[in-house]
Parts: sequence; C-alpha cells; structure tokens
Amino acid sequence: MAPNPDRTEQGNAGETQQRGGETLTTNHGIPFSDNQNSLRAGHRGPTLLEDFLLREKIFHFDHERIPERIVHARGSAAHGHFECTDPIPELTRASLFAKKGKKTPVFVRFSTVAGGAGSVDTPRDVRGFAVKFYTDDGNWDLVGNNIPVFFIQDAIKFPDLVHSVKMEADRGYPQAASAHDTFWDFVSLMPESLHTVIWAMSDRAIPRSYRMMQGFGVHSFKLVNDQGETRFVKFHWRPRLGMQSLVWDESAKMQGADNDYHRRDLYEAIAAGDHPEWDLGLQIFDQELADSLPWDVLDATKIIPEEIVPLRMVGRLVLDRNPDNFFAETEQVAFLPSNIVPGIEFSDDPLLQGRLFSYLDTQKSRLGTTNFHQIPVNAPKCPFANMMRDGMMQTQVPKGRANYEPNSLDQAGEDPGPRASAEGFATAPQEVSGPKLRIRAESFGDHYSQPRLFWRSQTANEQAHIASAFVFELSKVGLGHVRSRVVSHLRNIDEDLAKRVAAGLAIELPEAAKPFRDPIDIAPSDALSIQKNWQPTLKGRKVGILFAEGSDKAELDALVAAVEKAGGTPFTIAPKVGGIALAGGEAKADGQLAGSPSVLFDAVALVLTEEAAQKLARDGAAVGFVMDAFAHLKAIGHTPGAQPLLDRAGIEPDEGVTDLSALPQAAARRYWDREPKVRDLA
Repeated sequence: MAPNPDRTEQGNAGETQQRGGETLTTNHGIPFSDNQNSLRAGHRGPTLLEDFLLREKIFHFDHERIPERIVHARGSAAHGHFECTDPIPELTRASLFAKKGKKTPVFVRFSTVAGGAGSVDTPRDVRGFAVKFYTDDGNWDLVGNNIPVFFIQDAIKFPDLVHSVKMEADRGYPQAASAHDTFWDFVSLMPESLHTVIWAMSDRAIPRSYRMMQGFGVHSFKLVNDQGETRFVKFHWRPRLGMQSLVWDESAKMQGADNDYHRRDLYEAIAAGDHPEWDLGLQIFDQELADSLPWDVLDATKIIPEEIVPLRMVGRLVLDRNPDNFFAETEQVAFLPSNIVPGIEFSDDPLLQGRLFSYLDTQKSRLGTTNFHQIPVNAPKCPFANMMRDGMMQTQVPKGRANYEPNSLDQAGEDPGPRASAEGFATAPQEVSGPKLRIRAESFGDHYSQPRLFWRSQTANEQAHIASAFVFELSKVGLGHVRSRVVSHLRNIDEDLAKRVAAGLAIELPEAAKPFRDPIDIAPSDALSIQKNWQPTLKGRKVGILFAEGSDKAELDALVAAVEKAGGTPFTIAPKVGGIALAGGEAKADGQLAGSPSVLFDAVALVLTEEAAQKLARDGAAVGFVMDAFAHLKAIGHTPGAQPLLDRAGIEPDEGVTDLSALPQAAARRYWDREPKVRDLA
C-alpha cells in the first residue's frame, strides 16, 4: 500500500495518533485506522467482542513466550486465608463478605513485572499482587499491583507498553530495567503513562519486602447486592507491618548481595511463624460521586484520594503456609481477572475489558491445555461441573452421554448433567447505548493532575528520590529528543521537578508540552507517602550483629534478646562462622562477614573490642558493612570499643548512631535527615 504523509495528531482524549509511513495492518493485511483505542459501545461503554484488531494483537502478544510468563515471570507465593472482619451483605452478595469470622482459603503470588524468571528480586519495578480466593461460589482472582494505577488507559496498548519496557529487540538487554531508550520514548509519547511513571520513580518501586508492600485492584469494579443494586468499588491491601522501602543505592547493591532477597524474606518469615498480614480496605462509591469527580473512574491511570472516599476495612489476609513445590504451585498458578463470583462485577474500564480476554488466552499458551483449571492450585475448592469434557491432558473421567444441553436424557433414566441455576451468576442490568466507536472518551484526557497530586503529597526527601530516579533513568537514554520530551511533560506536573531533572541531566529546560486538558490542583493526600505513614516498629525487620574474637558474650546475648523482645530478627555475623572464643564463652555466627553485607539488614550492631575493631578497620568487607549501613540511613548500634571501625568508615555521629541499649528503638526507623550528608540528590 502507498504510504501516507507523516504526521502526528491528538486523538479525542489527547492520545498520540501517528499517521504516515508504511500502513499498519493485521497479520492478514487488513489496515488499522486506529491503533490506540479498542472498539466499544459508545464513548464510555464496554469493549466489544467483535474487535478483531484488539483480539489479534493481544492473542499474538499472549503467545510470544513459551512457557514463561511474558510479564510477572519472576514470582513468589504462599497459601493462606482471608477472614471477613466487617460483613457487607447490604453491599454485595459475595459469600466471602457475608459473615463476620468467615474464612476463605487463598493463594497469593507476588512478582516483578519487567524481568524474566531468572532475573533478580529488587530492581526498580512495579510489583504484582495477585490473590486467588477459593470461595463457596467458585474462584475469585483479584489480580493487581503494588501501585494503584497503570501506565495505559486502553488494553490495546498493552503489547506496545511491554515491548517498550522489555529488553530492546535488537540487542536483548537491559534485563529487568526501564532505564533505556525504548521505554522512555514510549512514555514521552504517551502522557497518560506519567502518573504510573512518577509512582515507579518513587520508593514504591523498591519495596523492602513483599510483607511491607501495599496492594491494589487498580480498576474500578462493582459490588452487587441481592436486590441487584450496584456500587463502584476499589480494592486496597494494607500491610499490618506498615510500608517500608529500600533506598536506590541499597536496592542496586542488593541485586549482587542476594538475587532472591524478597523470595527468601517471604519464605523465611512464614517458616518462622511470622505470618504476613494485610487488611482489605474498600473504597465504595456511587454513580453520583463518580459523576462529581473531575476525572473518569473508568480510567485506570487515576486514583480516588482517600480524603474523598475513605477506606472501609472489611477483612484480613494471612499467609501462613509456604508452597510444597515451587513449580507445581507458584509457577503453574493461573490468575484470571475474568474469574469473579456472584456479587462482584466488572466496570466498563477499557483496560480491564481487554484483560478479561488476554489472561485466559495466555494461560492456555503457558500451561498447554484448556484444562489448566484442573491443576490443584487452580482448581476451585467448591463443587464444579459443566459440559466441557475433552481437551489435552484431561485428568477427570466424565461418565455418561450428557455433554450438551438442553437434553432429556433424564427421561431415559440417564444422568442429564448439570443445569443452570437461578441463584447463579447474573450480570446486573446496565443500559448500553450509543454507536460503535473506536474512540477514547474526552473524560480520559487529563494526564497531569494526578501525577501532580502524587508529587505534592510526598515529603521533601521522597521528592528528592523521585527527581533523582528520573535523572538516573533518563541518563541511560541515548536519544536526546526523548530526554527533552519527557522533561517537557514534567513541567506540566511541577516546574521544580522539571528544573531539577533538567539540571541533573545538564540539558536546557524545554518548553512545556501542550496538555490536551489543563491540569488542576488536587489537595495533597498523606496516604500517598511512605515516609508519612512509616510504622516505627522492629517487628518483621532484621538486625545484623557483627562480633569477633574477644567480644563480650553477655553483651552479645543481651542484644540478641533485646532485638527479639522488640519483635525483630537478630542475625549474628563474624569473620568466621565456626565457634569463636569470646569473653565469657564461645559463639557461632549465623553468617560470615563477606557473605552478609549490611544491605541484607534493616539495622546493624557492632559488638567489638577495640583490638578487634582496629583489625577489622583493615578489612574492606567490615568497612563496607558499616559505610553502607550509614549510607542507607540505618541505625548503627555499637560498643565503645568499635570506635576505630566507625572512624575508618567515616561515620559522623547522629541520632541513628547509638549505644547497644538504644539500638532496638533506634532500629525501628530510618534516618532520612542523614541523606544529604551521604549522597547528592536531584
């Protein structure tokens, strides 16, 4: 086909529409008129099954990897239960919310998004938070992330997003990293992605532990009660240990110290009986409130601040059993956003609508058979029966002839098979009208107000982390025009942010990008900040305790006991792991110094004599142990004899550098005020 003249246009909601060049077609040669929007019933209606362009694009994308997941390939999981603490039968007929104290088995998988199965646990990335509820009425899969928004507004863009963030197609790197040309080129042309990007540049993208990470259902869903009345709902998981993150330098060093840091942390906590827990909070709102907001609740790039719709806590999630076999369970578990139960329904969110098709298709590709639901980790724990009998790897042995309905085989004394029930799933009535349109509603067109909200809700220290993350990521981008275009978008979020990033990159401040819809100011929300919500507790945290020959055994034992009493986990470290002679006895270390760097711990202690400290001051591993702990803003407890090692590491006294008696309390937090002394931030 003859190429059209090159041109770039804005679509109906400000999305980038590119024309010109070789004509874009399906695999069968049918030309696309719009590669940005799926086909829906009306401007804000549901996506139509007849959209063969969407289905072919997603179908091809779903089958690009065998058998590894294309995204969320590296995961960790656990069994547990969900307990209803505040029943809401007036809002939903879903059985798991019907009665206080009702427990529902669950299987939960956490994951990184961009890296392959062999990548590392701690890169800067969005984290998956997927929960499979084995309810009385079948499986409900709440498949979300640790960030409440997503990069795109329409599922037809998902293959483009993932292709851009994955390894560059011609060179196969970088792995598990967004700091490269193609991702930021995509971002710079898709301003709708900026809200998720600013979350990803924050400390939310480098969590300390899965156990200290929030989770979100991302989309607006619906609750339906027995009377067929509907309300919108957003799902939030809140960790009972509170949120905690790493700092960027710590995260990068962690990748060398322990590739499996998050996986090991989750497994060991459950094995030790320190069962991770989350509260489930719901944001419940009606159509009237949805209509009053200056953004669209069907837009997956937007949140509703908790100051507008507070959370109602309805249940508790507890993970109390590790998988028996990683492959059989963690690897073979299949989550489907299309798995919902009576009382929960989909909204017309165009990103969610595309996911309903994509995940089912993907699981067939990964697991090799349409019968993947028979794998134990995927099978419902309630009775299930239907007429679908054959297919590869059928493990059940259905009897009789009833593999169709309607049938009258019961009149001949045969089993007629299952029948539909009036009590089963029935979609709540909803008016759907309007023309078939491949278009995006103008109400999706504000791409800057919510990133501005997130930025202004952070502490000054968190803002410095975000600006520095933009500088780091864009410094890896070789295309100068892409760097400038990203900064031009940042000017619409916050002028100071844009200036700091431009200065960090040593580039001229570009003109601000022209917004499709002018941003508005939204009142800051403290709920969006990690540091404002930090829980000062040692529970769930780990303290590395360095000792050596001649250390006082009584001091060592007392510190171990004090950390345990405060709810923390002590981990002893020495130059050698065998029995070491101490003043007052002997002790064996849990780990050897060179293999136990301080990045693995939330705080450290030095139980040393002056002679041992002078010797360790000549050991690079010991000096690095202390320097990194200080640089990563952690508490450092020490005996007076440890001073030579502190001096060699250049430690300046502050409130986080304490004696041993004060360490358990000091270790409950990090010392953000220290950061300007140890690194330059944008």
